[in-house]
Amino acid sequence: MALMALLVVVCLTSCSTASAITLQDLNKNFVKFKEAVTAKEIKLEAKVTELETKLLRLEGLVERNLVSLIKEDFATKMVQLENNVSQQKEMLIALQTKEPADRTTFDLDNNENAYFFAKRGILRTCQEIRAAIPSLSSGMYWIDPDGQGVGDDPIYVYCNMTTGSSSVTHDSESPIDVGHCAEPGCYSRTINYNATSKQMIALAELSGKCQQSITYDCTYAPFEFNNVPFGWWSDRHGNPQYFWAGSNASAHTCQCSIDQSCVDATAKCNCDSTSPMQLTDQGFVTDKKVLPVTRLSFGRTQFEISSGVHTLGRFECFGQAKSAGIPTSCEDLWRIGHSLNGLYSIKGPAMMEIIFCDFTKLPGDAGFQRWVGYADVKSTHVYFYVQRSQRFTTVNASIPFDVATLNVGNGMNVTTGIFTAPRAGTYFFCFTGLAEFPTFPYLSYLGIDLYWNGNLTGRAFVEDVNTVAGQYSPLSLQSTLQMQQGDQVWLQIDTLFPLVGGRPAGRQKRMPPAKRVVLFDDSRHFTHFTGWMLEEEISRSL
Repeated sequence: MALMALLVVVCLTSCSTASAITLQDLNKNFVKFKEAVTAKEIKLEAKVTELETKLLRLEGLVERNLVSLIKEDFATKMVQLENNVSQQKEMLIALQTKEPADRTTFDLDNNENAYFFAKRGILRTCQEIRAAIPSLSSGMYWIDPDGQGVGDDPIYVYCNMTTGSSSVTHDSESPIDVGHCAEPGCYSRTINYNATSKQMIALAELSGKCQQSITYDCTYAPFEFNNVPFGWWSDRHGNPQYFWAGSNASAHTCQCSIDQSCVDATAKCNCDSTSPMQLTDQGFVTDKKVLPVTRLSFGRTQFEISSGVHTLGRFECFGQAKSAGIPTSCEDLWRIGHSLNGLYSIKGPAMMEIIFCDFTKLPGDAGFQRWVGYADVKSTHVYFYVQRSQRFTTVNASIPFDVATLNVGNGMNVTTGIFTAPRAGTYFFCFTGLAEFPTFPYLSYLGIDLYWNGNLTGRAFVEDVNTVAGQYSPLSLQSTLQMQQGDQVWLQIDTLFPLVGGRPAGRQKRMPPAKRVVLFDDSRHFTHFTGWMLEEEISRSL
């Protein structure tokens, strides 16, 4: 027991000492730890301050660089804009003055004027741009085929300033693989152009000719097999077309059949050959009435050895469509640059006509042209009025006249009494006269005829019986004739009875009472012949 008590005392003393040492150590360690943490906090705060300083310096540097880049980009764009404005200035000056581009008409150094005239100066085709400023280089230009200020927005096209052609770009100019499929037209690709359909149709109408190339690299991938079409292209109306070159839309054909150079003489295209080798059909479609190509469709490429790759060229138009010297339709007016809706005078088949043109539409569209009526336009006035002052009895000879009260256009020859039409057109003629009868117990008569190019066309006739000297009777005729330039009209006595001595009597200056029927006249002028052009066939005069 004593031994156990001793052990307990020793243990308690030892454990108490160990506990005291541990607490002191912990306290020292805590103090050291706190000091270390405080030192690290100070270092971290210094580091944060240093990083914040660097960040501010970097932000300042980035801001300065960004401002510099923006300024450089802005300066570059300003130079490009100034160059574009300069080109538009030259175009406008050339158009307004029709003189060399170094002649200044407007104050184009004024920015407001420059932008205004630059906007107005958008031409309709590259051909017009080339004609206005021949010194321009080939490149991308804005044109407005359907007319400035009407229709669709201007389009951005490639202008070849060597040929003057306008090319519309699209999304299928690179070679494209059609893949593998079996049915006719199982591969189909819509062509998306950088222009509206209306603008491309207008470009085609303005141009002398248009074309678009189609290339098909094929291996056992025919356009047509056993008279079944597997490949075609769709025109601007969406209709399928099977000719791959030229303008003959009625037949399936390729350029090699036109040139008679196909690898298989019995085939119309190289790709229609059954040969398993790679072949190519390439050609230009030139029918501008169906261009541009709007879709490409191919098929029968299901075999492992089959392949097809198509490449579609740009829609290209060049030259200028021909039009009559004097417009004959709204289309002619549109071609020469008219764009304001309204009434216009045009040359019709025979006369000048009035039509209404709606230039927000294109030629061929419903409502583009509406006929209004005729315009009474004459290239010259033609009318005459002649008289006689003596009796006349000569048969089968043109009646001459003594007095020409009017003879505008110089169509009437007073000496011969023959009128010659100076212009083609519709003419009106009127004759009045007075027949003088003798004393005669039987039937007496007088006939005055109107002749047109030697053919009887009208007659004035008077008769009576048991007449007495000094008896008179009026006669008259009117006629409306459609005459050509150079046609002739005259009057003549064709029938007269009674006669003197069995034949017509000659003229006398003064006569006693007549002994036969005569065309009476004296200084009072009883014989009148007048005529005038009602309407001119203006198309024959222009």
